[in-house]
Amino acid sequence: MADKKHMNLIFIGHVDHGKSTSVGRLLFDSGAIDEQTMRKLKEKAEELGKGGFEFAFVMDNLKEERERGVTIDLAHKKFTTGKFDFTIIDAPGHKDFIKNMITGAAQADAGVLVVSGNPSDGIQAQTKEHVFLARTLGVNQLIIAVNKMDMCKFDQKRFDTLKGEIQTLLKTVGYNPDEVPFIPIASLLGDNVAKKSENMGWYEGKTLLEQLDELKEPEKPTDLPLRLPLQDVYNITGIGVVPVGRVETGVMKVGDKIVCVPGREGKGVTGECKTIEMHHEQMQKAEPGDNIGFNLRGIGKKDITRGDVLGHTDNPPTVATEFKAQIVVLNHPTVVTAGYTPVFHVHTAQVACTIEAIEKKLNPATGETTAENPDFIKNGDAAIVKVKPVQPMVIETQKEIPQLSRFAIRDSGSTVAAGMCIELTKK
Repeated sequence: MADKKHMNLIFIGHVDHGKSTSVGRLLFDSGAIDEQTMRKLKEKAEELGKGGFEFAFVMDNLKEERERGVTIDLAHKKFTTGKFDFTIIDAPGHKDFIKNMITGAAQADAGVLVVSGNPSDGIQAQTKEHVFLARTLGVNQLIIAVNKMDMCKFDQKRFDTLKGEIQTLLKTVGYNPDEVPFIPIASLLGDNVAKKSENMGWYEGKTLLEQLDELKEPEKPTDLPLRLPLQDVYNITGIGVVPVGRVETGVMKVGDKIVCVPGREGKGVTGECKTIEMHHEQMQKAEPGDNIGFNLRGIGKKDITRGDVLGHTDNPPTVATEFKAQIVVLNHPTVVTAGYTPVFHVHTAQVACTIEAIEKKLNPATGETTAENPDFIKNGDAAIVKVKPVQPMVIETQKEIPQLSRFAIRDSGSTVAAGMCIELTKK
């Protein structure tokens, strides 16, 4: 395993455009799932009256999802290509589940956007929202899979039309459309997923599987200070307190003196790293991208919680009393004004924050200022805002540690906006 580079890959796109099926097909055709498992899933699908959903069931392993045929939680699956070890994150396209999609995208190195080529589908509201979120959350490499090509009789014209529309969308959020490959696929049948399609002779490009090996390996930010947002904290008999999380930046070694902030009292708690474990193996050190469990000396279960961030004592994570952010409003029922206090999702933390002032309105495509101190901002607007967290929260600036600068803003169950921190006032 160790000689291949690791990549986190997220599948995004509108509900029912075939993300789970594409993933299932990819895993099956690349040999990550055997015939027998596939046969069982197929029988299960038919029994539930969901023939054709067998590939989706590969990822949808929650019983409720099978019955509803909808992806709810983030599923993680591993598979290997010639060049990479991939962890696939299959993100829900369903509206209520977009919060999981955000935590997923924040961990992804690259994304596959699945858009249905079915003449009645095309670009949908969530296609736009996901593309925007992917961009704001730092998914810098994207592959577009135009799925369900069998529904438009493998028509090249339909593919080209949709490709043009998606390129326009990509440009508005700041992707360079010339760098984004487009692949016509039919996941249910397996066309151009891992095997070249016989139905689309007009397409000269790579299959999805081949295209994945063209992705650029992400740079590991090992030279930045250590930042490790906690995802959970367990108490394991005989071992003690075991927090788990993914190293975002820097390196943590056994024996390091560490601090978790804000910690229970908001003052930070210090300790020492005793052991590090990944995939049930002991390690001496952990680097960016590693999902690890570790044991800390001197820190109790009640001292730390999900959303705290661990760093070295000589360069602790930043707790901001207020910060300036660049945001884009995606989906607010009316308008956003000063005084609005939604929940900010930053790394693994969820903290209510007040938007104290709207300083500038920006053109979302170019970033130019279009208005100073506007009274309100609405859907589609980008802006620079001043934000005050209601309780202590770790966030870093885009310049210093971009991995911890991005956030999503949610209110009553939907993603209202997304953005990144550009300046802050330290506690």
